[in-house]
Amino acid sequence: MNVLIIGSGGREHAIAYKIKESPKLSELFIMPGNTGTSQIGENVIINISKHTEVVHFCIEKKIDLVVIGPEQPLVEGLADHLREHRIKVFGPGKRAAVIESDKIFAKKIMQKAGVPTGYFIGFPSNMHQAVKEYLLNKKYPCVIKANGLAAGKGVTVCNSYDDAESFIEEIFDNKIFGEAGEQVLIEEFLEGQEASVFAITDGKKFVCLPASQDHKRIGENDTGKNTGGMGAYAPAPIITDKLMDEIKSRIIEPTLKSLSEDGREFIGCLYAGLIITSTGPKVIEFNCRFGDPETQVVLPILKGDFLKLLYSAANGNLDETAVEFNGSCAVCVVAASKGYPDSYEKGFEIEGLNFSFPDVVIFHAGTKLDQNKIVTNGGRVLGITAINQKGNLASAKSKAYEALNKINFRNMYYRTDIADKALKN
Repeated sequence: MNVLIIGSGGREHAIAYKIKESPKLSELFIMPGNTGTSQIGENVIINISKHTEVVHFCIEKKIDLVVIGPEQPLVEGLADHLREHRIKVFGPGKRAAVIESDKIFAKKIMQKAGVPTGYFIGFPSNMHQAVKEYLLNKKYPCVIKANGLAAGKGVTVCNSYDDAESFIEEIFDNKIFGEAGEQVLIEEFLEGQEASVFAITDGKKFVCLPASQDHKRIGENDTGKNTGGMGAYAPAPIITDKLMDEIKSRIIEPTLKSLSEDGREFIGCLYAGLIITSTGPKVIEFNCRFGDPETQVVLPILKGDFLKLLYSAANGNLDETAVEFNGSCAVCVVAASKGYPDSYEKGFEIEGLNFSFPDVVIFHAGTKLDQNKIVTNGGRVLGITAINQKGNLASAKSKAYEALNKINFRNMYYRTDIADKALKN
């Protein structure tokens, strides 16, 4: 089977790493890929926003399955374009991907389906004064989100009116999120621990992979600005078997049904960003693709044929037995460029990548090859993932940081508390 993965981050490296294990795989291409993916497949330098060129490549290379990693090409309708040419795709079409690109729409779908979530109100940018008046009478803390795609950074928890007014001005007046900030949501602040659940679906049937927990904030103990994710671990012990059954029946199943009834059948990975409150799990947000860095810890703890799972979903007949949890655990620590998620420098040589640790995988994200040297090329540079086959999370964490200490690049930054929530509990 010839497979094309769309994307260039750590998530796509992890997907390529897992697909590479499949006995069904013949050739693996990644478009455009990164330095890490070039070591397990063939990188293809084609602009993924040029859908016709992507289609021509798929026809030329007789691609049997396209796996779309990032949200942007899904929202732009790449999956639809490929399907029009009878190319199998793992990833939702544009009408279904709107569950991530339009948070107000997602909330309305949840309301219609009876899915538990926090209450909200939406405002367009031309109602700036009305937003301020609403915030004056708001109970704090509250959550404010840019309505569109903001790479995981378009949300903040506001503890006072001044915090809220300042963030609204940044969104509406300073346009820090561009078009993504043309509307905002003001949401109820929910207390509890967060968790991520991936549901692999053919639009009707679905299978949930082991739950994980991301670390969104830039600083230790979940302080500072939101990022795309500074680390993750899986499985997340806060999601018990009983809770997972509730998530399936009260969240995943009714959401997929509601999307289908609205003419938006979802084929791909429905990512449920959850918070476990005192009254049960509630949805913070839905994404239309695998999470990053959660993918880097969920895929390594699966046994079976991951490619078979994705192909069966894309083919409309999900094989629910293709993969299962193997009983291990994994911890991923992100090595980032100092200054991220704001401005940062890049182009620094990365040293220490040649070492070999058993059960440690280094997933590349913001890297590139420059004159035969691997250098930094993004905010999140590497994801160092350690696996413990016996499910000992403390050992996995220790191994991840031991491996990370072998790596160095100028202005490297990382959190030291990844997985501590689970270990403390």
